[in-house]
Amino acid sequence: MNDKIQEKLKLVPHLPGSYQMRDKNNIVIYVGKAKDLFRRVNSYFKGTVTGKTRKMVSEVVDFTYIVTNSETEAFITEINLIKEYNPKYNILLKDDKSYPYIEYISKPYPKVKVSRYLNIKRKDNKTIFGPYPNAYAARRIVRLINRLYPLKKCEGMPKDVCLYYHIGECLGYCQKEINEDKLKAMENEILSFLRGNDKILKDKILEKINVYAESLNYEMAKELKDELGFINYVLDKQKVELHDFVNRDVIGYYIDNGHIGINILFIRNNKLIGSVNEILTIKIDPDEELLYYIMNFYLKHEVPKEILVSKEINKSLLEDLINTDFFTPEKGIKKKLLDMSITNAKIYLENEIKTKIREEMRSEGANEELRVLLNMDNLRRIDVFDNSNLFGSFSVSGMVVFIDGKPYKKEYRKYKISVDKNDDYHTMQEVIYRRYYRMLVDNLEVPDLIIVDGGINQINACLDTLHSLNIHIKVVGLKKNDKHRTNELIDGDTYNTIAVDKDSNVFHYLTRMQDEVHRFTINYHKTLRSKGSISSILDTIEGIGNVRKKELIKKYGNITNIKNASLEELSQIIPLNVAKELKDYLIAREEDKENVHNNQKTI
Repeated sequence: MNDKIQEKLKLVPHLPGSYQMRDKNNIVIYVGKAKDLFRRVNSYFKGTVTGKTRKMVSEVVDFTYIVTNSETEAFITEINLIKEYNPKYNILLKDDKSYPYIEYISKPYPKVKVSRYLNIKRKDNKTIFGPYPNAYAARRIVRLINRLYPLKKCEGMPKDVCLYYHIGECLGYCQKEINEDKLKAMENEILSFLRGNDKILKDKILEKINVYAESLNYEMAKELKDELGFINYVLDKQKVELHDFVNRDVIGYYIDNGHIGINILFIRNNKLIGSVNEILTIKIDPDEELLYYIMNFYLKHEVPKEILVSKEINKSLLEDLINTDFFTPEKGIKKKLLDMSITNAKIYLENEIKTKIREEMRSEGANEELRVLLNMDNLRRIDVFDNSNLFGSFSVSGMVVFIDGKPYKKEYRKYKISVDKNDDYHTMQEVIYRRYYRMLVDNLEVPDLIIVDGGINQINACLDTLHSLNIHIKVVGLKKNDKHRTNELIDGDTYNTIAVDKDSNVFHYLTRMQDEVHRFTINYHKTLRSKGSISSILDTIEGIGNVRKKELIKKYGNITNIKNASLEELSQIIPLNVAKELKDYLIAREEDKENVHNNQKTI
């Protein structure tokens, strides 16, 4: 603990708030909240800390804090700061997970469908049921409802009735006058089933089976009999011995070996419609991370009327943040449900933890080994670059990003390069300049390490460009052996080669990064040249933007006409130098095709 921290600790107030731990680069590495800032912040530096908490504290050279009026406000502030700073010692949650819901739309025409929402928002004329983690079951139920009831099934408004009307599965909303009483009765039946009245749908299926059987349509009757068997199986399996028809979730968790296993049961209308499981790695504080997970979960998903949780969870805080009741049952069926959820969390954690630990060794563990190998103080973000030549004439580049050992695809970037063909040095200079000039202009995150897929030539190109921008970032190159396999690193500071054991986590980590950036760059090539489309080909030429591309397509229609056009004609739309580049490219492309064809004939 340095003198600065020691003096600041004395001034921290005994008030609620959020605190931020900062490293030597003034980067926020952890955000927390507390009822009493003084006690919580002092506990890190004056109490006994172990594991990842001790590692985090060893990196802290300063801290800041924001005083709030309550612990609830402190928690909200904490969540917002975590989203802003993405600290490496806070829990990282996926942003793109969603579950299917069954959605009933009443106006302008009745319709039922499966929908996915990342953020649940009640909309006019829409009633949502779920979530259904079993997407297959949700789709099959919707398909069955559409089959049994004459709902609107097509998009838009056709000029004439379609096949669904003629087979009795649509009321002909596009042309026919609809009986409002009949519509209301149909809507009531559908909503009643979705709210838990199984008998309505089962009776409807039996009625249809009898109709088909009487008309000797045994094939259709057999299909509906199979659907009835599926509905009976699903609904019998879902039954819960509760009779209050309250929508509720049950959250159980189990902590072991530095991880939290979480299980959430979804109970809707006295039925267990599904569950989800999650494993969190405990970074610092399991209670904080569990609260943060629950809060984020219900920012994205439907909030039920009641949520059952263990007594250790801060229910009053969650009730302030999430507009519902949190309850800890002591006995009865609700207690059995909570115990079942905890058991599921424990089993899931035990089954998955070995895989999770292996994954952490391949990611965070390998990242730490690489940091030690390169003798770096910190290694969180790595930018990896690869260059590739297109048809021997033009180049593209790709950049992938790894954070704490894992790919971070939101930060991936691709570049069309304007320099001459087969010029690796200037290709690298261009992509590095464009990337890190943009970093300076937009104040983007600075990586700890840059990896180039190449030797000293690419390293020098990268370093020269960084120096011209007055940026200091460590650079290393991936050196390949005779079998085109990476077996050494070239240190950009000393130009020394660093041997990498092929059986080590670092070797597999570097190989994974190399394969990822190569795949990303090659896929960009394929996108540009796929099917030889005129739009893709024009995209490869520097100086042809969207406006010029549209004008060329409008005037010439295809690549052959562009290739046959004179430079004078093309220069009426694009500059003469761009027209020459385009013609050269098309000629080279044609020659490549002819060479491939001749080689195939020879073979």
